[in-house]
Amino acid sequence: MAYNNSNKLVVPEAKARLDQFKMESAQEVGVNLKQGYNGDLTSREAGSIGGNMVKKMVEAYEQGLK
Repeated sequence: MAYNNSNKLVVPEAKARLDQFKMESAQEVGVNLKQGYNGDLTSREAGSIGGNMVKKMVEAYEQGLK
């Protein structure tokens, strides 16, 4: 099965850093994320990764406001 991602990055050069950020977030929430296709993850696992990423981005933004 081919992996098809239709998301468009505003800054394509940031892809590697975003992938690293995703892997770090997955490790923090205890989800076994691997490079490439991760279709075997449950919705809960995938959501916890995304939620953790958003939480960290909001915290970083709030720190920048101070």
